[in-house]
Amino acid sequence: MSENTYPVGTPGQPWGGAERALWLSRQTRHRSYATDVLSVVERLRDRFDVQQYGQLDYGEDSYPLMAVRSRDWREDLPTVLVTGGVHGYETSGVHGALQFLQTEAERYAGRVNLLVAPCVSPWAYERIHRWNADAVDPNRSFREDSPAGESAALMRLVAPLGDSIVLHIDLHETTDTDESEFRPALAARDGKPYEPDLIPDGFYLVGDSENPQLEFQKAVVEAVAKVTHIAPPDDQGEIIGSKVVSEGVILYPFKPLGLCAGLTNARFATTTEVYPDSPRATPQQCNDAQVTAVCAAMDFALGQAAR
Repeated sequence: MSENTYPVGTPGQPWGGAERALWLSRQTRHRSYATDVLSVVERLRDRFDVQQYGQLDYGEDSYPLMAVRSRDWREDLPTVLVTGGVHGYETSGVHGALQFLQTEAERYAGRVNLLVAPCVSPWAYERIHRWNADAVDPNRSFREDSPAGESAALMRLVAPLGDSIVLHIDLHETTDTDESEFRPALAARDGKPYEPDLIPDGFYLVGDSENPQLEFQKAVVEAVAKVTHIAPPDDQGEIIGSKVVSEGVILYPFKPLGLCAGLTNARFATTTEVYPDSPRATPQQCNDAQVTAVCAAMDFALGQAAR
């Protein structure tokens, strides 16, 4: 452990309203959700159904929340949920989801109902941040009475689908800024000591400790290994503090932690983690890894359903 020297707050004391306001005042817009996401979604309308499932209002900023659905939706087909940008700073999660829609999604027409929410946290996307404007992490907020509007809106969108969802793949990244900014900020916000960790170099998956489905996880890792390298375990046999249970796979309890990947009761669920800061990976490679993961996950799930 080390004393937290994050520039907002007093070490050892959780943030109050003044600290959250100071933190918010330090956040700067770096990119455009309208340009990068909404314009792409708009161009997909000729091939898919596009749905606004909510709206976020933060001060003067307003963000429509958009989802893309299969046009040939059928009640007798299984449903696949793809989510990206739950953490807005994790760029390939957003652009990978959009690339999948643009290049691969139509291959599955007539085989699955597809629902894609490519950018769950647009305010954070624009500011390249993990939290929303209230300093709340949406990916710890998928629970009843959610404190995050981003999470609550996605929960409302998905709720009517019930157990028809057989697969949920949530697209994320692990970045160097996890250690330089976001984990120190979390410790400062909560008044706790900062505990440094290592950033893994490569792709890995987070499965559900209560429903691991390791053959499924293995199939996704093997497919992605053809696109980019898989993160090795550290000297303790761990990745970010969790035991590696299969090459490139660790496990978290999805629902108790309020993770997006625990949003449904899908038989198959996983969180991808791409490492965009690796000298061995380009931005396009990161996007390709996300697309490959989605396709491999869908192929495995459909293969199991056909048995």
